[in-house]
Amino acid sequence: MKKTIAGAVLLSGLATPAFAGETLSAFWEEGKPILDARLRYEYVDQQGLPEDAHATTFRARYGFETGALYGFTFLVEGETVIDLGLGRYNDTVNGRGNYPVVADPEDTELNRAQVSYQNGGVSAALGRQRIILGNGRFVGNVGWRQNEQTFDAFKLDFESIEDLRVTYAYVDQVNRIFGDNSPNGRYDGETHLSEIAYAFSDALTAKAYGHFLSLDQAPLLSTRTIGLRLDGKTEAAGFTLKGAAEYAHQEDYDDNPLSLSLDYWHGEVKAGKDAWEVTLGGEVLEGNGTQGFSTPIATLHKFQGFADAFLTTPVNGIQDLYAGGSYTFGDLGPLSGIAFGATYHDFEAERGSASYGDEVDFTLNAKLPYDLSLGLKAAFFEGESGFADRDKVWVQLAYSL
Repeated sequence: MKKTIAGAVLLSGLATPAFAGETLSAFWEEGKPILDARLRYEYVDQQGLPEDAHATTFRARYGFETGALYGFTFLVEGETVIDLGLGRYNDTVNGRGNYPVVADPEDTELNRAQVSYQNGGVSAALGRQRIILGNGRFVGNVGWRQNEQTFDAFKLDFESIEDLRVTYAYVDQVNRIFGDNSPNGRYDGETHLSEIAYAFSDALTAKAYGHFLSLDQAPLLSTRTIGLRLDGKTEAAGFTLKGAAEYAHQEDYDDNPLSLSLDYWHGEVKAGKDAWEVTLGGEVLEGNGTQGFSTPIATLHKFQGFADAFLTTPVNGIQDLYAGGSYTFGDLGPLSGIAFGATYHDFEAERGSASYGDEVDFTLNAKLPYDLSLGLKAAFFEGESGFADRDKVWVQLAYSL
């Protein structure tokens, strides 16, 4: 019977040898508790569905990470998601298809269980863990949803050479946001993730990556993706200027029956001064008429608009041109770090000339005393070419120890 990587970690914890009492005491005394809580209300009005979604959910993560003992640390974390309302939303497992999807099903699960080792510029982690590579566009934890995506994996990081970081991860299970009670709750397989990052200077960083996804439950999404990203930063005339350029090529991999050869392009520039920042960018994911460039283990909510209209790339691909701005107000009474942001997206097919629609997003965030934070967010998508209109609003209060 297959033993998961997370299970191996729990067994390793039981097999810990008896160290000297004083050393073992420091192992616990230098540890730290984990407590993260988030209360959220989410509203969704989606064209074509008879009901609007009203989801009031609470998420708690709780656990403990030990101090270091001969370079080793242990971490265990549970996660619980509770519906505080009347279930007036489709959580993907409750069968309420007359409501829009709010992918936060009730669940209690082992979120993370890992043993880590660090010695100089070498670190390793074995077990159920959080993995975010780069900006999360291809590999992420889907941190916006209440149930986090984690990975049963062995991960290595090398940073022994100045300005160079090499990361490799072998993944045998992806624990998705849909939870243990969903048939779509996980991806099994033998997936290899890699990234090499080098800082040429404070102004220029390059990242090369190769992700080889083998997904038993979704062979059409088993792909090989090779890419390169450049990030730059400079100061000019009192402005902070940032830029990014990225290209990736994707082909079929492992048991994928399709023949794929698809490209990804992304370019972005930002200009900031004092409390202001403006952004212009464009992102293209190709499609061949049968399949679009896929990113099944990414943090999808972060990209192509908060309305989540394009969690799966259309078969004719997608082009997203966007412009946005943000302003940080500072403090107001008990609120600190108040920041407002707005972004406009225009979506079109990459293959052909169809318009998919446009979207406007807004965010307002602030910190409160006692490690609390308050967030407001809204997304308004007007669809074309068969994509349904949808409006979404979120209000949340979060705490992190």
